Amino acid sequence: MKLHTLKPAEGSTKTSKRIGRGQGSGRGGTSTKGHNGAQARSGYSRKIGFEGGQMPLQRRVPKFGFRSPNRVAYKVLNLDSLEELAAKTKSANIDIALLIENGFAGKNDVVKILGRGELKSKVNVKVHAFSSTATKAIEAVGGSATTL
Repeated sequence: MKLHTLKPAEGSTKTSKRIGRGQGSGRGGTSTKGHNGAQARSGYSRKIGFEGGQMPLQRRVPKFGFRSPNRVAYKVLNLDSLEELAAKTKSANIDIALLIENGFAGKNDVVKILGRGELKSKVNVKVHAFSSTATKAIEAVGGSATTL
């Protein structure tokens, strides 16, 4: 085998369609663009979503609702999760770092504690937000709820 004898595998390459090279080529005249119309012209580009004049899908489907760009999406944890974490780590101080370390929150999460479940152990919790029932439950067992 020599370098000058190398060829691509059979059927792996295709020759491009040579258009606009005269009538004898079979692809002269309109150069495979059909007859007059926008798509036969130079510089034509179809608008995104254009459906040939039919009402486009994004205009047919009704729109409703609104999502504020300023809304805060909290990662919510309940009291039963805090109880589970306190029992697992034997720690009286629960903060964001401990929650991330144990997989209860991600590093970019804004954490809020809600009041579902029962808290038996005395814990000092430091997170971004608390519901009023969660704050009462934490303080009822002698702990503290500190907002960051």
